[in-house]
Amino acid sequence: MTIVKKSGLAPGLHFVATPIGNARDITLRALDVLASADVLAAEDTRALRRLMEIHGLSPQDRPLLSYHEHNAARIRPKLLAEMAAGRSVAYASEAGTPMISDPGFDLLRAAQEAGFAATTVPGPSAVIAALTLAGLPTDRFLFAGFLPNATGARKKALAGLADVMATLVFYESPRRLGAMLTDAAEVLGGDREAAVCREITKKFEECQRGALSELAARYLQLSVKGEIVVLLGKGRLEKISEMDLEHSVRTALETMSVRDVADTLSARFGIKRRQVYQLAMALKEKDD
Repeated sequence: MTIVKKSGLAPGLHFVATPIGNARDITLRALDVLASADVLAAEDTRALRRLMEIHGLSPQDRPLLSYHEHNAARIRPKLLAEMAAGRSVAYASEAGTPMISDPGFDLLRAAQEAGFAATTVPGPSAVIAALTLAGLPTDRFLFAGFLPNATGARKKALAGLADVMATLVFYESPRRLGAMLTDAAEVLGGDREAAVCREITKKFEECQRGALSELAARYLQLSVKGEIVVLLGKGRLEKISEMDLEHSVRTALETMSVRDVADTLSARFGIKRRQVYQLAMALKEKDD
């Protein structure tokens, strides 16, 4: 069957960045692509429909397919088939730039491996927006996505980032915000500069800055809603005396295993893990 292409948009995959809050934060090119693509795909089709309606666009008779982490394996072949037929496919994440904490990665890889053209229509990103608000160094940063839900796994992940000399950026759930900040203060040091950005570009936008311990205390007591980005300022290796190291190890052993104490404190103070592990074992045996 011969496919007659309807739009003037080049065949292949087009990633479209959408607003993270304010619907007016969309580019003219994004509107052009959404208006002319042969096939529309979205992490949340309802969100894309609302956005298009606000800007006077309609899917009309074009396919609008839901593509998210739970159905990606089933829908991906359909989108690849559309590209194989010479059609243009526009994919939009629920909010922000596709590929940043959304299921677009596998779609891009599959399209590229099949030889289809792929392009991006850049625009809003919560990571970049938060960096512009936080007042923390931006010359070097690391986006680490969502941390694990469980406390032990979260502390281990944070310990692995302790020696990264860059601003750390995380997405976080409102329900876990206080616990995440508390774990970060324990693992990375309570005096580390930090910021919590919430509801960026929306009506109740706010950005709270302060020492990590201060923010942890604040959000353990405060119930919040909305989309949240947590930023931690650049780490620094601390010089520590034997007496202070022993105190730190004793304190950490109250809530952590010997292995986690070794991982956490060796990264924080820039000393050999074996040294911390042996000290922790000795103190634990002595206390027991």
